[in-house]
Order: sequence, then C-alpha cells, then structure tokens
Amino acid sequence: MPAADQTLRILSHLATRPAPVAASAIARELGLPRSTVYHLLNTLAARGFVIHLRDDQRWALGTAAFELAGGYARQQPLARLGRPIVAALSDRLGASAHLAVMSGSDVLYIVEERAARRPALVTDVGVRLPAHLTATGRAMLAALPREQIRALYPGPSAFPDRTGRGPRRPSELRELLRQVRERGYATEDGEVADGLRSVGAVVADRTGWPVAAVAVTWAGDSRDAPQDGRDAALATEVREAAALLEARTTR
Repeated sequence: MPAADQTLRILSHLATRPAPVAASAIARELGLPRSTVYHLLNTLAARGFVIHLRDDQRWALGTAAFELAGGYARQQPLARLGRPIVAALSDRLGASAHLAVMSGSDVLYIVEERAARRPALVTDVGVRLPAHLTATGRAMLAALPREQIRALYPGPSAFPDRTGRGPRRPSELRELLRQVRERGYATEDGEVADGLRSVGAVVADRTGWPVAAVAVTWAGDSRDAPQDGRDAALATEVREAAALLEARTTR
C-alpha cells in the first residue's frame, strides 16, 4: 500500500476522532503495521500536521492540518462568487478567463472558463504554476509587502522557468512588480506557454491583502506585434471584474 495512501488514512482517521488517539489504536483500527504508523506519525509531526501529546502518549491533528482546512474554507466562497464573474468576463471578451489564489510561491487556479472555440490552457482548476511567471501571480505579488517577497524569492534558485522567459533573480522581479503597481495590472507574455499572453488584476480583502486575482488569456506574442493597446483595453475589463469580486467578498 503506498505511503501516501497510508498517510491520508491516518489524517482522515484523526480528523474523525473526538479526542487524541494512541498510535497503537490507529494501527489496530486501520490495519497497519505499528512501525509504519509510528514512522508516518513522526514524519507528519515534523511538518506540523500532527502533534504528539507526550504525557498522554496520544496523537492529534496539528496546526498545518487546520491551515489546509482554512485554505479550503477561504477558496470555496471565492470560487462560488467568482465563477459567474469570470464566466461573464470570458463571454464578453471572447477570451479564456480564470481566477487564482496564492499558495506559497505558486498560484492555484480555482476557476477556469474557456472561451468558445479556444484551445484548452494549462491553467485548469487545481493546477499550480510559479507565481512570478503568471499574470495572476504577479498581480498578487505586487500587493504583498516587500519583506514577504524577499521570503518567497530569496535568490536565483527560487525562480523556475517554463519557456526561458521571465525574471531570473530578485532584482528583476522587484522591477517587474514595480511596473505592475505603476500600471495597476499585471501582464504575462509567453512565460507560461509560447504564443499566449495574459493580463491580470488583484482582488484584495478589507486590509488590502491579496486574496485572489482575475486574468484573461489570449493568443498573442509581443515579439510579432505590439500588444500594449490590447493589454490596456483588456486590463480595464479585468480590473472591473476583480473590483466586482472584491466588493462581493468584502461586503
């Protein structure tokens, strides 16, 4: 039985218990070897997903598990409220539109609307992509404090790439985000997939913290023809959609 399956079974079991549980009881009730249960529990504890109550010799869910649940609780209202807004944006512009949230230094797509007769994108629901390469990610990163950016991108090794384009070091990212703040929207040109271009706008909570971003993607490459005019026109629509979602989530 794969270790991932065993790990998830242990977490699910702890989540259903009204009180902390002994490792021996977990092994017995799940039909797993004790040595396996102890090994997996210690690994989970090191990551904060469970805690060991030494005095009672029992185990319980840790803070990291609750953070996962909190992330789900935050994403669901955003997806529910954002879906009709993103769908309307896609219909209006004839371009694919999506809604994403931050997950570490990645973006996680929670709503995807593909325009009619347009190719499928990599930005499907549940997909993660490096935030510094995407329009949604750049829109949210630009709204984060500089200290948070430094923590997420401490050096060149924190900058994976997909097509050979995009920032490669912290100084390049800082300049890119400065431009995003100056324009009021983010762009991406072939950094996620060749021949595709996106614009995105941030959705903030009442404190100004970025909770999501809306973007549209279309076929276009600035190496072939200037795109600034279309960027600005689409950005107006995207910003309006982001502002509408922001109003609905903060009222």
